[in-house]
Amino acid sequence: MSASPLAGNWRQQGSLWVLTPPRPSALVEFIGGSYLAATPQLSYRRLLEALARQGLMVRAWSYVPGFDHQAQANEAWRAFRQARERQPLELAGGILRLGHSLGCKLHLLAPDNGRACSGLAALSFNNFSAERSVPLLAELGPRLGISSEFSPSPEETLRLAGAHYRQPRNLLVRFKSDGLDQSQRLLTVLQARSGDRSRLVERSGDHLTPASAGLRQNLLGSWADDPQRQREIDALAEGIQRWHAGGD
Repeated sequence: MSASPLAGNWRQQGSLWVLTPPRPSALVEFIGGSYLAATPQLSYRRLLEALARQGLMVRAWSYVPGFDHQAQANEAWRAFRQARERQPLELAGGILRLGHSLGCKLHLLAPDNGRACSGLAALSFNNFSAERSVPLLAELGPRLGISSEFSPSPEETLRLAGAHYRQPRNLLVRFKSDGLDQSQRLLTVLQARSGDRSRLVERSGDHLTPASAGLRQNLLGSWADDPQRQREIDALAEGIQRWHAGGD
């Protein structure tokens, strides 16, 4: 597949990587998962550029995960808010928050409780404990007297989402071969809220589907592209854009 015409147009603005199509109709505020999120313009390049081809401007937050997820959720929210204040946009499609894995949790913990967006698309929601996510911690923690957990914990995260998260429109995407996905648990919590309009869809792929094509192309060159993976990512981007624009 030939290179995207948007491939060379990424710009860094502080902790955000920005991709602007010629005539943007909406804004995507993206948070990736795990250590893929340190370089979202590379790790998630294929997915984010596919969204840009759908007419969505992309702002992707770069970070290295820590244990205090609430602090990182606050930091991401401030970065996105400051970018909106520096560059006010008149976009008919509004703001779509998009997360992958841990990034979904950080969006759920945003200080505005989801009010300043028109919807959240959550890919492969992951809410495991610190010991499950960092196996070495489970092995060495007791020996070293270390007892650490993410803040908020998995249980507290779901409680907070049910009690305080106010965005009714949420698209949860689960991939069929994803053993880390916990979207169903999140869906149960969200749908218990009054006026909820959340829905869950399942697509082919695994936990790394949103990132894998971008990683392979960056590391190995265009000859390593898997056409089927690219088609899956294009279809994912089209589905996200259609859901966001359709008001479902």
